[in-house]
Amino acid sequence: MGGKLIVIVGPSGAGKDTLIDWLRGHVDPASPIQFVRRTITRPAESGGETHDGVSPAGFERLKADGAFCVTWQAHGLSYGVPVSALEAVCAGNVAVVNGSRHALDAIREVFPAVHIVWLTVDSTELARRLVLRGRESEDEIAQRLARGGNGMPQGPDVTVIDNSGPVEHAGAALLRLIEDGW
Repeated sequence: MGGKLIVIVGPSGAGKDTLIDWLRGHVDPASPIQFVRRTITRPAESGGETHDGVSPAGFERLKADGAFCVTWQAHGLSYGVPVSALEAVCAGNVAVVNGSRHALDAIREVFPAVHIVWLTVDSTELARRLVLRGRESEDEIAQRLARGGNGMPQGPDVTVIDNSGPVEHAGAALLRLIEDGW
């Protein structure tokens, strides 16, 4: 299998980080799978995914210095995928990243091989998860739910996985996808 970037996307609360963490715990550490640590303009201790937190000015300096192969903005934050992810894929490895549906065109332009995993979640379960994580107000949650599945990517490089149930179910589907070589 050649190098490829696996981009996990879906609505906020779909369980992207949970799925990536599950996968990390179920692959051989010696495998050619690498987990990408993004740089985000929010404190590293703010919860959610493990990331490198920087100030907006620090992010712009890193971007100007060529530290990122892809960047985007969403929800008032800047996100950067480090150049090391592109280097890993070009070296024949599989890299897994929590992405954004709004950055997919840029990701597809930069990486030689991409596979997108779109996570879906039942709307009732998604609402429950958003409330439990406590990051947004009721109005913000309602707006997120209204956006839900808007912008689902299309193409032969897209696999849809339902993550409404236990993470083990979605995780097993993702692991099969990787092991089968797409």
